[in-house]
Amino acid sequence: MSLEDWLLTADERGNPDSQIPTWCRGNTAEPLFHGATYFDRLATEVETLGDGDHLFFTDWRGDPDERLRDEGPTIAELFSAAAKRGVVVKGLLWRSHLDKMQYSEEENRNLGEEVEAAGGEVLLDQRVRRGGSHHQKVVILRHPNAPERDIAFAGGIDLCHSRRDDADHRGDPQAVSMSSAYGKNPPWHDVQLALRGPVVGALDLAFRERWNDPTPLDQHGPISTLTDKLKHADLRADRLPPQPPDPPECGPHDIQVLRTYPAMRPPYQFAKLGEQSIARGYTKAIKRARRLIYLEDQYLWSREVAQLFADALNDNPGLHLIAVVPRHPDVDGRFALPPNMVGREEAISLCRRAAPDRVHVFDVENHEGTPVYVHAKVCVVDDVWASVGSDNFNRRSWTHDSELSCAVLDRTRDERSPTDPAGLGDGARVYARDLRLALLREHLDRSDDQDLLDPDSVVRAVNASADALRDWHRDGEKGPRPPGRLVPHETERLPWYQRLWAIPAYRLMYDPDGRPWRARRAGTW
Repeated sequence: MSLEDWLLTADERGNPDSQIPTWCRGNTAEPLFHGATYFDRLATEVETLGDGDHLFFTDWRGDPDERLRDEGPTIAELFSAAAKRGVVVKGLLWRSHLDKMQYSEEENRNLGEEVEAAGGEVLLDQRVRRGGSHHQKVVILRHPNAPERDIAFAGGIDLCHSRRDDADHRGDPQAVSMSSAYGKNPPWHDVQLALRGPVVGALDLAFRERWNDPTPLDQHGPISTLTDKLKHADLRADRLPPQPPDPPECGPHDIQVLRTYPAMRPPYQFAKLGEQSIARGYTKAIKRARRLIYLEDQYLWSREVAQLFADALNDNPGLHLIAVVPRHPDVDGRFALPPNMVGREEAISLCRRAAPDRVHVFDVENHEGTPVYVHAKVCVVDDVWASVGSDNFNRRSWTHDSELSCAVLDRTRDERSPTDPAGLGDGARVYARDLRLALLREHLDRSDDQDLLDPDSVVRAVNASADALRDWHRDGEKGPRPPGRLVPHETERLPWYQRLWAIPAYRLMYDPDGRPWRARRAGTW
């Protein structure tokens, strides 16, 4: 197998303005399932940082009082303590919208103020398209005098409320307000990667590109600029210390850092026409799929994304798609709910029309029957290529917001049968297969992998488990609860009078297009 078979080449990435390496060889990628696991590891690693070490982070939202463990510390305490020890602490948080709109402007501002009081620097970054956001979730820890200790975290987990859940899925005690269907403490399913090796240097560079971009931080008008000045916001980035050499190779994982940046004015200096390497990376991998695409996603919206799956299903009669999504949108309301519903219904219907018997969509509940909000962004193709990141399967994530994902190819073949499920000679790979199996074992309440290896048998096993739990609910929950947490996902087609306004609202506001006009007209990424 050649890396070019699955990963984008330099030309295919399509962004000559960035110095990000095409891919990084010789890393280790460790999936961290659930916020509680990630937060505990993050705290442990940050607590080892000393004078002169680096802590860089980007996030969509940061809650200063979010506890990383039951006994603490909080995010603000952890990062502030590091800054007081002489660690170079630098952060980029999305400036966000008003809290009254259920966003996080004040939380992000407060985290920045606490860290800056301890000697760090956190900037509120509004260099986005109108209506867009910075959605990357990355923490980079560098030891200039001991590069073998460097580690980075990248994936779907924000440094904020509601994320510190565990495998039991009873929710974070510090919860955000969501749809009432998820209860007082919404159960939350998510994945983050712990990364070591040269890829840490690539993520460090990705942070520095944003930090050093000369465009003013506040792009959206005089009122927000005046507000920032009245609140004495830091609007200028201080100089970063020199970037240390990349950490040495330390494992069998070759990793490609994929990103989304929109085309905007003024342009990013490191992506003058934007970057859609996430969309291009998924497109290349999915076109190579032959037997099984397994994904977990918060949204699974967009006709353009669904068409990619539909084309793959049409071209490959042995291909199955398994998708795990939230049961309900994260919001209630007469005006907020319909646009959230219409996009998924359209996307899933398009896929099912292509292959009614080979599209399998599920949602998750905990053992008490409360729906679990699926926030993970995971894709595994034929147990070979696997991606974990901040991006969702929608047009917004692929073109409009800033996103970051890590696609992993493991050099280690998996010798469990079937050893080459796609039949292309690539061979199943340990990392991708183990990632998929770990997620399915949790969802199915399993401790073994029996009938979960072969694509056809895993489809039968997942459908049987989900159908049994659905039927148990429908029959009045008589007798013991069947094992497993998946149930078949049901979509609802909105009546015509709601679709009349919900579809335009969905396409313009909820799932906008950040591509240059030429790419939009051509239908390319």
